[in-house]
Amino acid sequence: MTRPTARVLALLELLQTGGTHTVGELAGRLGVDERTVRRYVTHLTDLDIPVRSVRGRYGGYRLAPGYRMPPLMLTDDEAVAVLLGLLASRGTDRPTAATRAADSATAKLRRVLPSRLTARLDALIDTVEFTADARREAPVETTVLLRLAEATREHQPVAIEYTDRNGRSSSRTVHPYGLVDHSGRWYLTGMDSNSEELRQFRLDRITAVSTQPGTFTPPAEFEPAAHLLSALATAPYRHEVSVRVQGTLTQVRPLLPATIATVHEIDSQPIDTDPWVRIRIHAEQLDWIPALLAGLNRPFIIEHPATLNDAVRALADRLAAAADAQIGSSYAADREGCSAPEEW
Repeated sequence: MTRPTARVLALLELLQTGGTHTVGELAGRLGVDERTVRRYVTHLTDLDIPVRSVRGRYGGYRLAPGYRMPPLMLTDDEAVAVLLGLLASRGTDRPTAATRAADSATAKLRRVLPSRLTARLDALIDTVEFTADARREAPVETTVLLRLAEATREHQPVAIEYTDRNGRSSSRTVHPYGLVDHSGRWYLTGMDSNSEELRQFRLDRITAVSTQPGTFTPPAEFEPAAHLLSALATAPYRHEVSVRVQGTLTQVRPLLPATIATVHEIDSQPIDTDPWVRIRIHAEQLDWIPALLAGLNRPFIIEHPATLNDAVRALADRLAAAADAQIGSSYAADREGCSAPEEW
């Protein structure tokens, strides 16, 4: 939101507190001059918001008596997107200016939304947890997220249609214990009827959800986010990558997200040589790791798997081909731009 737009909305918020506000008071609260306040008032009246001008020594601006803002007309998807942004922006449980602002904005959003949607969003507020990591979001159907949030809060079983990472589809009943947003992906943690074990399900792989009769009692003091992080850290992966990188822990560790790689010192290094560290990565696919290693901008040696060497060479070949194509294109353009020498 641009700053002028934000200030116009802030002006409306001040006027909605009631009473008459002087131009000087509004200018001070908004951090603008009085001429700008009058311009903002014009913006509001252009939007058919009845701002009245009060003349006299104690005059200023006020909203017309009895005026109330209409309900905020957001679709379910829009409301969830706004709410999740507010919840994620809190970032910490410690009270700060940012968390107080997010809590205040959340309360205002709830007040102006239709009651039908507010009840469902309350379930999301009560059940969602966030980890500290950020990555590109994996899209999740709003209806899936809201229905799971309601079932989690009310301790109701759900039947889901799920597709695993190998493309296998299955139907199962789950007791939902919690919802967690981790690294841009949503996860459901709960007891799975098929395996009778505590499982994690990615919400972008859930195609259908329906609430089932009955209720259940979740484990006492269960922490969904902590359990998810522990489960992801110990989950089996197709590839275990080990790479030596030239540099110290202090130099290399900040270059790699902690959720992707671990960095360790190497014992028994010769004193008269540059230090090296070992990074370890667990991955289902190797295709993204060559670019990660190239981004370190440091010498590295792949210890295993050997197939990672092939992936690195393939990336180098693609980059070289792209550079050669660019050089060839520039050369051709230069040739076209040169006129032929005149014949004498």
